[in-house]
Amino acid sequence: MSVLVTGGAGYIGSHAVIDLLKAGEEVVVIDDLSTGFDWAVQGGATLHLGDIADAALIDRIIRDHKVEAVIHFAGSVVVPESVENPLKYYSNNTAKSRALIERCVAGGVKHFIFSSTAAVYGMVGIEPVNEDTLLQPMSPYGRSKLMTEWMLSDVAAAHEMTFAALRYFNVAGGDPEGRVGQSTANATHLIKVACQTALGQRPYIEVFGEDYPTPDGTCVRDYIHVSDLVAAHTAALGHLRKGGMSFIANCGYGHGFSVREVLGAVERVAGHGFEVRRAPRRAGDPASVVSNPALIKETLGWQPAYDDLDTIVAHALAWEKHLATRNR
Repeated sequence: MSVLVTGGAGYIGSHAVIDLLKAGEEVVVIDDLSTGFDWAVQGGATLHLGDIADAALIDRIIRDHKVEAVIHFAGSVVVPESVENPLKYYSNNTAKSRALIERCVAGGVKHFIFSSTAAVYGMVGIEPVNEDTLLQPMSPYGRSKLMTEWMLSDVAAAHEMTFAALRYFNVAGGDPEGRVGQSTANATHLIKVACQTALGQRPYIEVFGEDYPTPDGTCVRDYIHVSDLVAAHTAALGHLRKGGMSFIANCGYGHGFSVREVLGAVERVAGHGFEVRRAPRRAGDPASVVSNPALIKETLGWQPAYDDLDTIVAHALAWEKHLATRNR
């Protein structure tokens, strides 16, 4: 029996492959390499190039590899882009997820773990949000992910498949051993962009809005180390295999940092400053999104190992230095 990881050549997926292999799982990856890299898939995993909406390919993978569980990362993730091009997001994140889920039901896949997002909450306050917070996504990205949560809930009620939907807060950092990291060209993640600026790969970094109702006027986010995040997926798989109920849970640390605080941490870890410019607000950006992670800790016994902003930044910076040498 094996675990199929969609988007396993991407940022979070490649870290998940490492964690699953470490746990002794047989791992199969499908990725179209539109934003991922074949070299990011660690030895020991089988990589199939293709689209998750390719029914014949998915059927063959499920059959040939005896896929028992799917961990679904594949999709598009840039909030401002989703506002500008919503149909891309409803295609990649919703329609293609529906196609994948259909093949999983047909192939008898028992468990499905979904990469959801805190963007399903929309505009929330500085106080941590619970899973039962009113869902009012502000962007097509958030709505496209929420639709997939709904599909999974309905499918699990109608078929013999259990699921976990993990609502990510802001994922950052890189593999502590330096094997993989955030490698997507032109990525918009704040910590990655700040690290690139600190290394001189970008001339400056922009702060999008300084008039939000937060302590310093810049957006506040709950940053979670990617290795802690993927450990939650492995734990969720174990929970479902043991007969645990389907669930939806936040994946974050329960405290937030402002954009200005993150930039300060990058300056501190890098040992020097860099140019920061003011810019207007971006469409679809809530002022503050911070998790209450009590449910996932209670359900899975999950405890983060890298809950420290400077550590997250240090791992991200180390990966950017590695990429700079790799791309020469």
